[in-house]
Amino acid sequence: MKAMLLNIGLALLCVLETQAEVPVQPDFDVNKFAGTWHIMVAASNCPQFLSMKEVMKTSVTIITPMPGGDLTLTAVMGKRDFRVVETDYAHYAIVYVRKDKDGKTSVTLQLFSRVQDVHPEALKRFKELYPTMGLTEDILVILPKSDRCAKALGWIKEASVI
Repeated sequence: MKAMLLNIGLALLCVLETQAEVPVQPDFDVNKFAGTWHIMVAASNCPQFLSMKEVMKTSVTIITPMPGGDLTLTAVMGKRDFRVVETDYAHYAIVYVRKDKDGKTSVTLQLFSRVQDVHPEALKRFKELYPTMGLTEDILVILPKSDRCAKALGWIKEASVI
């Protein structure tokens, strides 16, 4: 099984240590996956994530192909490695994020969307996958919509108040 490692921005997300084998998208196409994605859903048992999950909002990320088949993920915050578990390229992607630091491994599962809406079938598939990775429903969060990241990336100009 070939795993596509990627750099991801989202310093806030980390989760449950797991030894489970993580499936990856068969015949993954870097160029089809590139572009803009909205992070819509996440499951995590990381204490920082859990303490902030009630105030978190959707975020925007831009994925760019790099030489050698890797991808760079640009977001408002830091970087992480991740694997694309499943994607249809046009509507959704389910990604597994892994972070190794100080001998500890943390992971999270995220649902990406090309638009700022959650496709019902993609959410259903996400909900089928996260328990197989040792994650539980009480640590799942469906993020409310926000244009804050789009504004930070310069896609939307804030209206001026008179």
